[in-house]
Amino acid sequence: MGGGTATPVGSGAIYPSLRDARVLVTGGGSGIGAALVEGFVAQGAKVAFVDIALEASRALVDQLSAGAAHQPIFERCDLTDLDALGATIARLTHALGGGIDILVNNAANDDRHEIEDVTPAYWDNRMAVNLRHLFFAAQAVIPGMKQAGRGVILNFGSISWHLALPDLVLYQTAKAAIEGMTRAMARDLGGHGIRVNTIVPGNVETPRQLQWYTPEGEAEIIGAQCLKQRVQPADVAALTLFLASDDARMCTGHDYFVDAGWR
Repeated sequence: MGGGTATPVGSGAIYPSLRDARVLVTGGGSGIGAALVEGFVAQGAKVAFVDIALEASRALVDQLSAGAAHQPIFERCDLTDLDALGATIARLTHALGGGIDILVNNAANDDRHEIEDVTPAYWDNRMAVNLRHLFFAAQAVIPGMKQAGRGVILNFGSISWHLALPDLVLYQTAKAAIEGMTRAMARDLGGHGIRVNTIVPGNVETPRQLQWYTPEGEAEIIGAQCLKQRVQPADVAALTLFLASDDARMCTGHDYFVDAGWR
């Protein structure tokens, strides 16, 4: 109990309700997304994921397939292309057996930018990358969830706008909107037994995040956290698995933080 070191994905709680559950993860090829895919595979779920990174995604499938109850399924998809997104979800829904029980809207991109450099085209691109596809992915799986009388949609937010971090105004605009979208969807879909929540990671130690921070910057982050360790992808996966499971059956319409108390 208490502090300790990072826990490997799949070494924590087992949720019987996740076994054979049909799960779709966006941005599942690396970083937090890869930990999510690994975590659901370890639970015995039927997992499909999309990403634009072919090499990393195929390597992940190879890594996780040995000994898995269900081999994960990967398909490349540019989430800014809504026609491609709809067609991809339709194919993966069929491949998983005719429905999606759990949608994890994880994909995003936090490229830095300054206010004076933002053009209308860049605005539209950032909203497409960080906000729009979450809604349309949910829209695509909701009919099947309604028919089943249950389902889980987990949208990924970000600690960044809660802290007003610099050089991320469009990313933070999109991430703030996700929390509002979650609240609205939870209200509209609750009568159908569909739960919708936002997961808000802190600064997670992934190769992508390491490119933004010097050792001094990392020390500053840890100093601002209540817990003095870097958040790991496995920590985010642990929260995600709980919220996806039936153990969280009365959790909906809220934001759940895994940020080591970063303030």
